[in-house]
Amino acid sequence: MSLQNTLFDVIVVGGGHAGSEAAAAAANLGAHTLLITMSLQNIAQMSCNPAMGGIAKGQIVREIDALGGYSAIVTDRTAIQFKMLNKSKGPAMWSPRAQSDRMRFAEEWRNMLEQTENLDFYQDAVNGLLFDENKIVGVKTALGLHIKAKKIIITAGTFLNGNIHIGEKTFGGGRAGESASTGITEDLVAIGFEAGRMKTGTPPRVDGRSLDYSKMIEQPGDEKPEKFSYLYSVKRLTKQRSCYMTYTSQEVHDLLRTGFDRSPMFNGRIQSTGPRYCPSIEDKIDRFATKDRHQLFVEPEGWNTVEVYVNGFSTSLPEDVQDKALRKVAGFENVKFFRYGYAIEYDFFQPTQLKNTLETKRVKGLYFAGQINGTTGYEEAAAQGLMAGINAALKAQQKPPFVLKRNEAYIGVLIDDLITKGTEEPYRMFTSRAEYRTLLRQDNADLRLTPKAFALGLASQERMDRVLEKQKKTDLFVKFLAETSVKPEVMNPILERNNSALINQSMKFFKLAARPQITFQDLKEIEAISNFISINNIDNEVVEQTEIHVKYAGYIAKEKNNADKLTRLENVLIPSYFDYKKIKSLSHEAREKLIKIQPTTISQASRISGVSPSDVSVLLVYMGR
Repeated sequence: MSLQNTLFDVIVVGGGHAGSEAAAAAANLGAHTLLITMSLQNIAQMSCNPAMGGIAKGQIVREIDALGGYSAIVTDRTAIQFKMLNKSKGPAMWSPRAQSDRMRFAEEWRNMLEQTENLDFYQDAVNGLLFDENKIVGVKTALGLHIKAKKIIITAGTFLNGNIHIGEKTFGGGRAGESASTGITEDLVAIGFEAGRMKTGTPPRVDGRSLDYSKMIEQPGDEKPEKFSYLYSVKRLTKQRSCYMTYTSQEVHDLLRTGFDRSPMFNGRIQSTGPRYCPSIEDKIDRFATKDRHQLFVEPEGWNTVEVYVNGFSTSLPEDVQDKALRKVAGFENVKFFRYGYAIEYDFFQPTQLKNTLETKRVKGLYFAGQINGTTGYEEAAAQGLMAGINAALKAQQKPPFVLKRNEAYIGVLIDDLITKGTEEPYRMFTSRAEYRTLLRQDNADLRLTPKAFALGLASQERMDRVLEKQKKTDLFVKFLAETSVKPEVMNPILERNNSALINQSMKFFKLAARPQITFQDLKEIEAISNFISINNIDNEVVEQTEIHVKYAGYIAKEKNNADKLTRLENVLIPSYFDYKKIKSLSHEAREKLIKIQPTTISQASRISGVSPSDVSVLLVYMGR
């Protein structure tokens, strides 16, 4: 059958990180899915830096993996370096990050998608949406096709009316060398959606052969690299490529300032908001005028390419200024540019217009995911795509929705923040945004989420078996430590070496292992522990899980208790027909915000800016609580 004669369950518009995860999730749940993208060659393209993960973002990638998404697997298969960040801090802060081979990353994504059942592809631009009153029924393409579907997911990234800026030059585009997307914003605004503009940027790409790495500081990967995916079948890196670090200088800053009058950032041509936590180099110089240098990370783009990404030098300054300034950075004296940095402005839609499933409130069957919701980052986009894909497929199959709470996943925090608070600047995830981050660690995402994904039919039996085995062995190890004692003559040499108080009688391993000075590496020296690990075939992942459980048992119990209190408020549902105008004792601001956001639970209502504890009490009274 032709595309125009087929009724798809789900159409995904856009083939970036959000679109790729959305298409995979919907298809894997059995929905007949069509992925429409302007370029099949650029599926899951790494438009900015060639890396996945980082602070809080690494936790999201692990959660995507635990839920049966593809991002972690693709990252592991194409990684050129792996690092676990924040290892000097507590385990709630540990965050995995990997450099990827940019070309292999996109290739692997396409290969995996092409091997996914129920998924079709079509290369064309979508320039309009088809509605039947307040319901979406299909899309219009540049070639004039009308393609119908029960559900539509828009994952347009930076392409909606995208404008690229380099110095005084401005031209339409969604990414360097690719056209912008027009028509979708206009159709949505015409039926009442609130649109805005945001800005992001990217640094120059340069020829690695023209750099002098001897003047830079080498940044190797971890000595024993881990991986993102929890699957046994995905292997760890055995060799890695180093990144390098260098610095700008006062001379570099002075040269960059000579172009400020020609910068779209400062002459008023760009008026939209850029990412606060990933500013351009000119923004850093302007905001942090007292700093005489800034770090630059020199990141290889792959195993075999000489192309290098200059992380930290994001800019939209004129190309002659970029050229002069970068040549004054140590190691870049003879630099050859592959392409100059640029800024891009694009349309987004306030995410307060969405339900917690990422379906729009105004139009039934229409979902938004990724940068269209005001976020920044591959990981945040992929997480939204996954959840939109799951919920679009479930709704097409007339099944209940799938929503993650704030105490269940960083993905839950991300979506709740967006739909409850909205955003005035590109939203980026941080560990500080999650009030239950001790529970939401990168090491236990599989234990938290794979059972949910397995129940949906998204996680494989292999994943579920692996989780059950990990939980069983962790419980076994914890039980052994709690029940087994060690004599002073065996334990005291280790305690003395680590400046920990000696014991004068036998003591349970659990109590000793909880001491901050004692690591499980120390305990492995004891024959009883090493024998137990060997006999029960306990791997390093289970050892790490057990150590975290023992050392942070008190903190974990406290957070679980707090989370249980939250769950009680999450269970107090607010009917969709609830009329806030009738409640005279609500403050004017609270009433206004509640009508706009339409929270689904009392807990969500309590997180809306402008809704006070007394307003929540009033709502609880009206809910019969």
